[in-house]
Amino acid sequence: MARRRASRPVIERTPKGFVVNLDREEIDLLVRLLSELRALIVDQDPRHDAIMRRLFPPAYHLADDAEAETEYQRLMRDDLVASRLSAVNRVESLLANGEPMNDEAMQAFLQALNGVRLVLGTLLDVGEMEDPNEIADDDPMVGEHHLYHFLSYLLEVSIQALSE
Repeated sequence: MARRRASRPVIERTPKGFVVNLDREEIDLLVRLLSELRALIVDQDPRHDAIMRRLFPPAYHLADDAEAETEYQRLMRDDLVASRLSAVNRVESLLANGEPMNDEAMQAFLQALNGVRLVLGTLLDVGEMEDPNEIADDDPMVGEHHLYHFLSYLLEVSIQALSE
């Protein structure tokens, strides 16, 4: 990712709303990743079950609760999918057009960004103690690991900006 001037925060609150100060190629990458997330969310391919479980974790975890989990999924799944898709669509549009985000849009940004990060983390099998400095330069997935940590950084600075 390109170097940024130290004087401008990546995410800053302005009188017009939150502004994302990323280079155009970084914005384009996020928009592409959001588009890929949308495709995954609406896809019913069983090969993506592990990813979908990460995006939509079960509400009931015990074997005895299988019936309750089935009922929860029947009642809530469409709403959960709609919520994720709404966030992705809204953020994709705002980023593509360079528009500032209000608090509600910033929450959608956090949800969408975290969704992309969860998918990538699942694909990489990232653990809680993942250290970006331990990824070897010759690792075939080094780029994906760097992207995962970039998304984690964006999530962190977004939460900080929203909290200020």
